[in-house]
Amino acid sequence: MGKVHEYITGKVARGEKLHFTLVDPDKPFTREGLEKTARLMAEAGTDAFLIGGSIGVTPEEAGEVAGILKETGLPVIVFPGNINCLTPRADAVLFMVLMNSNEPYYLMMAQVVAAPLVKKYGLEPLPTGYIVVYSDTAVSHMGKAQPIPVGKPEVVLAYALAGEMMGFKYIYLEAGSGSQQPVPPSFPAIVKKYTSLITIVGGGIRSPEQAREMVRAGADVIVTGTIVEKDPELAVRIVKAVKSP
Repeated sequence: MGKVHEYITGKVARGEKLHFTLVDPDKPFTREGLEKTARLMAEAGTDAFLIGGSIGVTPEEAGEVAGILKETGLPVIVFPGNINCLTPRADAVLFMVLMNSNEPYYLMMAQVVAAPLVKKYGLEPLPTGYIVVYSDTAVSHMGKAQPIPVGKPEVVLAYALAGEMMGFKYIYLEAGSGSQQPVPPSFPAIVKKYTSLITIVGGGIRSPEQAREMVRAGADVIVTGTIVEKDPELAVRIVKAVKSP
């Protein structure tokens, strides 16, 4: 594995909890505004930036955003909704399988199409199992994800174990952008208890208390995006909650 993986695993091995800031290149922004937000989040203690999210992102937009975010000196990781988010200006990519999708494209074909580009761009692949929990979000609709019963953490564990056995290093538990609630804390708890996967939790986290609950449950990484756009100062408090649970 490469430098970004070593950077993340090194922090986790030292007992740190990480925060990633998600930036959607398709959302309206000015260079000055994004630079200000990036500096704010970096100073608060965010550990890396994710870029991606919307279906309307172009490689040019992704590249422009990656270039701005890299000025902070923090890793920039593509969080791909599809191959349109890939850019050689990023450092790494969550090389994901949407594990509970009913759509073959997201189970294998997207990865097959993306792999030559990832190789050509020199992006570091971070092998990631991606699980979308709820059914009422855009990512669930677009990915044709089979929702996970909230009272059945053992179902998430089965997916996580399968991913670990297939060589994944990360599991991303996704509530969905704009979700009204985060994933159940029992989900990261059971994954951390029975696997060695780095556990990422995102979506629906809108308060320091929710972030703190997730890291105490077992999440290694908390991702926030929508709240960064709407209330940067609250996002800063969430980062601080992740860092001091």
